[in-house]
Amino acid sequence: MRPASLQERHEFYKREFRTNLILEWFRGWTKPIVFAVVIGRHTKIFPARYRGDRDRTILIDEYDTLLDLRRYCVEFKPESVYYDRNLYKNWDEARRGPGKIEQLGKSFGQQLAFDIDPENFECPIHGTLEEKMNRRQGLSFCRLELQLAQEQALALVEELSRSFGELRIVYSGRGFHVHVLDEDAFFWTAKRRLKLARSLSHRGYLMDEWVAGGGMRLIRLPHSLNGLVSRVARPLGRVMVRSFDAVTDPFCLPGFSRS
Repeated sequence: MRPASLQERHEFYKREFRTNLILEWFRGWTKPIVFAVVIGRHTKIFPARYRGDRDRTILIDEYDTLLDLRRYCVEFKPESVYYDRNLYKNWDEARRGPGKIEQLGKSFGQQLAFDIDPENFECPIHGTLEEKMNRRQGLSFCRLELQLAQEQALALVEELSRSFGELRIVYSGRGFHVHVLDEDAFFWTAKRRLKLARSLSHRGYLMDEWVAGGGMRLIRLPHSLNGLVSRVARPLGRVMVRSFDAVTDPFCLPGFSRS
């Protein structure tokens, strides 16, 4: 796993980014969808013309079809592509300010999701997250940590299945996201979301409470390229997750990593 080059990002979004798969992911979502890109915040790889914007979160809310989204991605060659989990009533509420996430309008709902990252697990070789941060390796992880995240994602889905009917697991390119698609969950209060997240954390689940609680509204877009590690974010069935190998499985490898 390594960062993708600008040329590799360009080729992926030009030739492999499937907008029909994006449509399938948002099936039934009738409200405006706000997308976002980060060009080079972590990799420090970016087009020269966007040097001043490399660390920004750039919103994509002016588009007619998803072909426009692909054109934006071909132009920006981003290291990461996200979507806003918030539900907005109309474009006027979704569009606020010059592309700053803090200036988005008020929402009336949000997709509930859980983020499990491998670097959060204590490793017998690499230590705790704090120790890795002290070595400036906070985003790095090994195969064992990735396996621990994978096992916990499966356990979390089993846990959540007692309360929710429609769940999806997404390999994010680094860790795993669990999305709750039950309609009523979209309208939970932030307090209720955070209460569930903390309850799960107290039971040993390692997750980002900022994501589950709703503080972080952006989440990686399935079927986009995670340019930090040259892997494609993919939705996975529960059976597939059990045997999935994020390092070698061709299902999540972009074309440039298969040759």
